[in-house]
Amino acid sequence: MASGLAASQNPDQDSPRLAPWGAAFSPMDRLEKRLLAEVARASHDFRLLEPGDRVLVAVSGGKDSHALLYLLREVQKRAPFDFSLFALNVDQGHPGFPERVLPDYFEREGYEYRIVREDTYSIVKEKIPEGKTFCSLCSRLRRGILYNVAAEMGATKIALGHHRDDVIETLMLNLLYSGQMKAMPARLRSDDGRNTVIRPLVYVTEQELTEFAVSKAFPIIPCDLCGSQENLQRKQVKNLLTELNAKNPKVRSNVFAALGNIRPSHLYDVALRQSLGVVDAVEPSEAAAQNAAEMAAAPVIPLASLLRAR
Repeated sequence: MASGLAASQNPDQDSPRLAPWGAAFSPMDRLEKRLLAEVARASHDFRLLEPGDRVLVAVSGGKDSHALLYLLREVQKRAPFDFSLFALNVDQGHPGFPERVLPDYFEREGYEYRIVREDTYSIVKEKIPEGKTFCSLCSRLRRGILYNVAAEMGATKIALGHHRDDVIETLMLNLLYSGQMKAMPARLRSDDGRNTVIRPLVYVTEQELTEFAVSKAFPIIPCDLCGSQENLQRKQVKNLLTELNAKNPKVRSNVFAALGNIRPSHLYDVALRQSLGVVDAVEPSEAAAQNAAEMAAAPVIPLASLLRAR
């Protein structure tokens, strides 16, 4: 068994899980080592990779999904248990899509893979009026294809390449445009109950993935369908966060940290407060004078346990 990953036992589980990356590890690029450590930490925290898993890795051809596929295979080599993975690309019929780029890459690198061709591009162009955003419908169609192929191929998990910045932007989008305190869950049970979606890159920043993609010279395929729409709400939120982060470099990390530092007593979800038995909010100065039992009335709990899959 390769060193670097330890089997961690959950008192309520008999199955080993990936533990955070250890210090002992073969020489490698420092960035790659850091990314592997973050993937292992996410898997440990949210039980993303488990013994016997067959993981469908959704590869669009962008930097994030390329990095995800590479890192998962490296984790697979060092994990204290067996799991398998295969790459899936959905050719959605975009004009000029380079059909051989990904198959050639997968074959050259020795990845198991499957290419599915579904013309969702024509459907999106037909259904969405000119000037409106395509992302929602395009995503739903692609997600349906992934779910069907996962069931057909016997996959136990579907791995997506969303990273920490995607999580932060989703939280802000839900706050500003949907009135919800909700981000992207690291592990999600699909609506139809057939699939489990995992996001192993939730602790990795977009900047790290950009640098990593350049260093590995992945064959990147741009998404012209989405990239041509400059007025997307997500782009606006990204620009806002970039502007704030330029003034205070801790803004993004603080927003992400807030996802794991929730005080229900200071929020207005009545059902949540009732389920936790919260009545009074306690000011920090008052809390310091109380014992641990009294402080439990205003608990700090991870947002991951509050996320509602939709």
